[in-house]
Amino acid sequence: MAAQQAVHFIGMPEGNLALSEAAVYLATAPKSNSLYEAYNKVREEIKGGSSESVPLHLRNPVTPLMKEMGYGEGYKYAHDEPDHFVDQQHLPDALKGKRFYTPGKFGYEKQVLSRLKVWWQKKGRPGATEETEEPTEPEPDDES
Repeated sequence: MAAQQAVHFIGMPEGNLALSEAAVYLATAPKSNSLYEAYNKVREEIKGGSSESVPLHLRNPVTPLMKEMGYGEGYKYAHDEPDHFVDQQHLPDALKGKRFYTPGKFGYEKQVLSRLKVWWQKKGRPGATEETEEPTEPEPDDES
């Protein structure tokens, strides 16, 4: 987006440099399809007939009846918790424990994986990220 804005602001031919830098950055950035795979897992789950209700504690009690039925009861607001992370069920009971997204091993996802491991360890569940191997960077090509 910044390259497009630079071209719009300064015009051509000077804008070609911004476009070239953006192309090189994108071409050499670590790639991942983890989100694409997660999205497809969710779609397949839905196509397979999963139509469970949202857990009661996640529902907003906008009427007295809803509050009486237990809507919102026991909800943990992540921003009020240490590290802004809660061990709380967000999926319906039928999907409890199911993981759709698993961070990859490269780029920013390596940081996401490390952060998740630390958070789960603090919650006493160190195995919560065991599905994913320890991230490693590829060995650089020694072509110098």
